Amino acid sequence: MIRTLQLILLAVLLASGAELLAAPAKRPNLVILVADDLGWNDVGYHGSDIRTPSIDRLAKSGVQLDRFYVCPICSPTRAGLLTGRYPHRFGLRDTVIPPWRKFGLDLSEQTLPEVFAKAGYKRRACIGKWHLGHYKRAYHPIERGFTHFYGHYNGAIDYFTHLREGERDWHRNFEPSADAGYSTELLGDEAVRFIKGSPEGEPFLLYLPFNAPHGPLQAQRKYLDEYGYDEKAGTFKKKGAAKDDYGAQGQGNRKRQTFAAMVTAMDTQIGRILDTLDSEGLAENSIVLFFSDNGATLKIGGSNKPLPGTKHTVREGGVRVPAVIRWPVGLESSRKLDTLMGYIDVLPTLRGLAGGEKPGSGKPLDGIDLSGVLRGKTKAPERTFYLGQKAVISQQWKLIDGRLYRIDTDPTEQKDVSAANPAVLRRLSDQLKAFEKLAGKIKVAPYGSGREDFKAPALWRIGAGPGKK
Repeated sequence: MIRTLQLILLAVLLASGAELLAAPAKRPNLVILVADDLGWNDVGYHGSDIRTPSIDRLAKSGVQLDRFYVCPICSPTRAGLLTGRYPHRFGLRDTVIPPWRKFGLDLSEQTLPEVFAKAGYKRRACIGKWHLGHYKRAYHPIERGFTHFYGHYNGAIDYFTHLREGERDWHRNFEPSADAGYSTELLGDEAVRFIKGSPEGEPFLLYLPFNAPHGPLQAQRKYLDEYGYDEKAGTFKKKGAAKDDYGAQGQGNRKRQTFAAMVTAMDTQIGRILDTLDSEGLAENSIVLFFSDNGATLKIGGSNKPLPGTKHTVREGGVRVPAVIRWPVGLESSRKLDTLMGYIDVLPTLRGLAGGEKPGSGKPLDGIDLSGVLRGKTKAPERTFYLGQKAVISQQWKLIDGRLYRIDTDPTEQKDVSAANPAVLRRLSDQLKAFEKLAGKIKVAPYGSGREDFKAPALWRIGAGPGKK
């Protein structure tokens, strides 16, 4: 009888342990870290010459998402991440939102922080590069569901002065901030403050889209020195070159050297965030997701090897990016997952992992909940994923501009197999047409349109427009 009771007790304990792994009692903290223009071969765990010990630490202790796809440029990836919907539905796909654009993320779209606000996440921070509209207050991060914002509205700011178009683009909530320092470090400082300021037992959402290592190429001397900077050798910028907004501050001897120093600087801040989660006793029940918003730009020193293509293209190097997710108490660690997934899946998958209910309002999502796949409980559903630029991808196949690749075994897109697989070609071609029909009537104008005679507002203040509450 005693032996039977012992066996029953053991079974109950084992079942409880399994249940704990699957669904913690408390809602997890959510930390989303997004790099800017970081390529496949720009992280240590992919064999890069760039040192990224903190990202490698995540990869070793978490789940490497080996088939994670994004848009080939910045703003569309951010838009899809925050809405769970393909961004061409509301006008974003082929270009970003530049400083002179009177456009922003569609105000009728429900956002990730709004979804998690309904799930009980009272503290929701956006710290970093917004890039989803700044023309009027309604586009501001705090108007889109976040409770705290720190960082910059535009892309390509000066890392040291924070200037864009001659005006300082650095803010805390709605007000300009005079904080001085290298932008990557300032974002890390703010993220650490936010985490440490979290009330005990209250889950938080932290979205940290870095501007690194996007251009301009500017690194701190301490990181340049790590990559053999020689002050006597001069910088990569040729003498007599046309003057730009950024001068020569922070430029190393070579572009790859400077780019590497910028990546390592970002990695250091990611390490500080991970260390803070540890020291605050939050790491076990914090979901940390890291990925890049698109592939690398080779002309500024990034690398996507061995994947073909670059940022701005939908070849693998432009849209397949380094990605890792870690949740010690909820996901089995130290493994690689080759399931097709991407930026539009972040919202529904995090909601699934955190135990949130599907919102009763909002438009249907294009992303799918892959929380069961991450937990190893379910198989990935068959799906076709839209990449833009006349390209779609599935677990096995990729159709790009009329060419068909067996992408699961040919990730470098070497052999067009369309002639041997006419049925697959027809099916994916039909699906591509259906995806392209989802495009809305509104589209962002070409990047340079409207730039003539543009003058940035003083200190990049956002006026109180129609969205003011």
